[in-house]
Formats: sequence, structure tokens, C-alpha cells
Amino acid sequence: MGEAQAASSGKAKTTVNVNESKVYLFNKRLIDIMGSLAGLIFLSPLFLLIAILIKLEDRNGPVFFKQVRVGKNEKEFHMLKFRSMVSNAEELLESLLEQNEVSGAMFKMKDDPRVTRIGKFIRKTSIDELPQLINVLKGEMSLVGPRPPLPREVKEYTEYEKQRLLVIPGCTGLWQISGRSNIGFREMVELDLTYVENRTVWFDIKIITRTFLVLLGSKDAF
Repeated sequence: MGEAQAASSGKAKTTVNVNESKVYLFNKRLIDIMGSLAGLIFLSPLFLLIAILIKLEDRNGPVFFKQVRVGKNEKEFHMLKFRSMVSNAEELLESLLEQNEVSGAMFKMKDDPRVTRIGKFIRKTSIDELPQLINVLKGEMSLVGPRPPLPREVKEYTEYEKQRLLVIPGCTGLWQISGRSNIGFREMVELDLTYVENRTVWFDIKIITRTFLVLLGSKDAF
């Protein structure tokens, strides 16, 4: 049974059982620290190149985009990304909300006019997400877990949907390897809760491995 199908079979549940094994949490944190440190060191030349390209296209805006996200137990933090949009992107969002292309408490738009030229490239390749390795090193995020939502999205959550906030959010997860932008909000929640109930070190490694394979042909990233 595939991840999406397994998630669908769990829709009748009202609560999930979270794996809080101390051994698992210790090993998960160890993998996060080692993985994020290795990634930041190995990818530092790429970070510098992307930073230069972003500033060449738009000197007024910052290289990094900091956005308030909701993490474990609804604690807010600043998630980092390479800036892929024009400087006044947040101001333009209100006029684009009616063109949202996904269901539920999320906003996604494939041909978002706010995205810059370099932004389109780093989004398609998911390079824009790499600064989140800093969030992982700080313990605000994990390499694997549910994606951290925006505060305005959480305000629309039901108590059932809030269960995806019972664990530390991640850079990748079941949603990303199961279809990403082609999957609606409800299906994403089910995939996240499937992960929350079944997470193990082996499951995390499997998701990380499959993430790399997905990125090689990243057609769904926007």
C-alpha cells in the first residue's frame, strides 16, 4: 500500500499516537545535527552563488526571506529561505488569494507573478529551501517532518488537523515524496498524521532518500 493510500485509510481516526521514544528522538536529533552541518559546509559555495544571483536581479531585497511559521505545539519561529519573490511579495498576496490553486488552508499558485527569474529556478530545484538547514541546526526544524504552516493557516485548522503540529516540523516529509503540489490540503494532513504515528529512524532515512530521487525530476515544485 502506497503512502497516499495508507493515509486515506486513516481518515476515520480522531487522534494519533505520537512516537516519543527517547532513543528515537536522540537518534533523530543526532542525524539532524550531522546532516545539517554537513549540508551547510558542503553547499556553502552554492549558497554564495545563489546569494550573488539574487542580489544581481533585485538589489533592494535581502538574500534570505524570513517568514513566521508554526512549529511543534504551535510555537512560532522564523523559517529561512532564499528569497525567490519580489521585495513587496507579501503586500501583493491579498490580490492573489482568489487565484489559489490548492484546497484548504494553504496558498499555492503555479504561475505566481511575484516570483523572480532566479526565483523560478531555485523553486523548481528546491534550492530555495536549503537555508532551512540553519533552522534544523538550531532545533526549530528537523530534516524530516510535517511542513511548518503559516499562522493564518493554523487559524483555520480543526483540532484534528492541529495534530500535525505535535512534532517538530521538517524540511521534507511524506507530502513532498507523494506528489507535493498535486496533493490537496486534506490529503497532506493525512500523510503528515501517518508519519507522526509511524515515524522511526528507518522511516526518516527512507523519506530523505526518496526526497533526493524526487528532486532529480522535480516537476511538482512551486
